[in-house]
Amino acid sequence: METKVIRITDVAAERDVIREAAAILRAGGLVAFPTETVYGLGANGLDGTACAGIYAAKGRPSDNPLILHVADREMVDIAAREVPLLAEKLLAAFTPGPITLILPKRMEVPDSVTGGLDTVGVRLPENDIARALIRAAGVPVAAPSANLSGRPSPTNAAAVAADMSGRIPLILDGGACRFGVESTIVDCTGDTAVILRPGAVTQEMLREVVGEVRIDPAIVGEAAIPRAPGMKYTHYAPRVPLALIDAPAERRVAAFRGEVARRQAAGETVGLIVSEEVAAALADLIPPALRGVYGRAGDLAAMAAHLYDTLRSFDRKPATVLLGEAVTPEGLGMAIMNRLEKASGGRKIQG
Repeated sequence: METKVIRITDVAAERDVIREAAAILRAGGLVAFPTETVYGLGANGLDGTACAGIYAAKGRPSDNPLILHVADREMVDIAAREVPLLAEKLLAAFTPGPITLILPKRMEVPDSVTGGLDTVGVRLPENDIARALIRAAGVPVAAPSANLSGRPSPTNAAAVAADMSGRIPLILDGGACRFGVESTIVDCTGDTAVILRPGAVTQEMLREVVGEVRIDPAIVGEAAIPRAPGMKYTHYAPRVPLALIDAPAERRVAAFRGEVARRQAAGETVGLIVSEEVAAALADLIPPALRGVYGRAGDLAAMAAHLYDTLRSFDRKPATVLLGEAVTPEGLGMAIMNRLEKASGGRKIQG
């Protein structure tokens, strides 16, 4: 299959491209498209066969649920049989934006979307291209990240093409994604909001709107049936093994130097995924080509935006092992650490 990549810079001026993509979705095909978080791999969310094609294209386990993307509040009701007051408050406060709400599903939503659950994740993205595509398709669009299962999520069209060329007919190129990590997923089926996956809408932000907000135990590693994407399986992994170094700021550089020296003495070629400050402090040990920098220390927004690209950059570098820098688990740092811990398979070195 030939995969076309079409750049969109003006949704209004390039309506024909949007219509072409929408026609593919309505016919049961797959289209990759940008959102403000990561690129999605979309199918008609009410067509079980089309949604099964997503799992095939990604190599994704079939019990890992998909998210239905909608164009407006009215379309939420096509996917959900009920929208509790808790969910209405979050819709009003944070949408369009990087949040997904778990709601009771309508019977029209196929099991291939929900992984057999009686709930469904619904998201109203902020990205204009995404909403125009969904509106033109006229149906909710099921879309996980547009990468091979387990790989770092794509935040630009080139990363989508690296994984999906030959597997899907069309990639809509809308440039780089703004947030760089997937949406926050919040279970709204009970009396209290429960975060199933952290993202750019943080626990602190949610508390300001709905009061009490709990964290699902699966986020911290407890075994659980996956109620939302990303809860059960290893994700975001680079092709090179990654271990995280978790050390206080005053001991961080020393912890890295010690671990780098140990690995290099064992004959390994070490790559770094770190802040600018740590990269600079280790310049005498690690050449520039093996230093992956995803932002200044403490600039969590920059780290989130560049995390996946930094992980993917080592696909093309000669490192045999990667050492990554842990960040604070507060605010957006919770989402960054969630991705880093999954990418590393839980390998962590305390400094």
